Amino acid sequence: MSPLQRTVLWGLGLLERYRYIKFGIVGASGTVVNLAVLHVGHEYLFNHIESGYNKPYFSLALAITLATINNFSWNRLWTWADRVKTLEAGEVQPVRMRLLALEFSQYVTASAFGSGMQYVLTLLLSGSMDYRVANVIAILAASVSNFLANDRWTFKRPKE
Repeated sequence: MSPLQRTVLWGLGLLERYRYIKFGIVGASGTVVNLAVLHVGHEYLFNHIESGYNKPYFSLALAITLATINNFSWNRLWTWADRVKTLEAGEVQPVRMRLLALEFSQYVTASAFGSGMQYVLTLLLSGSMDYRVANVIAILAASVSNFLANDRWTFKRPKE
């Protein structure tokens, strides 16, 4: 392998790490949304339903949903802005909405495994620790699969 090839590969690796850092920053904002909604939901909105279980079933589902919307929006606008599908000249607004809906459905599908893992891990761990700490641990565990799935599918590199 030539020095130029090594340099190019090193540079590409650096860019991927940089994208993962941006993904992590977006994920941190999603974690704040997730934890805020989880707390408000469990302590106030669904308290009358969830108090008997001592587990945040409904609150957690709402928190994951809103954090997913937050993360999709910021990842689309920032993390993978260079890969967002664009309109051809002269295409109309309904086409743009279809593209957005397609990207969102791919993002949700790609994140489904991680969201499911987060949901199950949070519920399992909340039996032995505070549900908020359990949720942060579960979010960290799910983040790697979410990044890889969205990088390789939802926002995949355009074909040359």
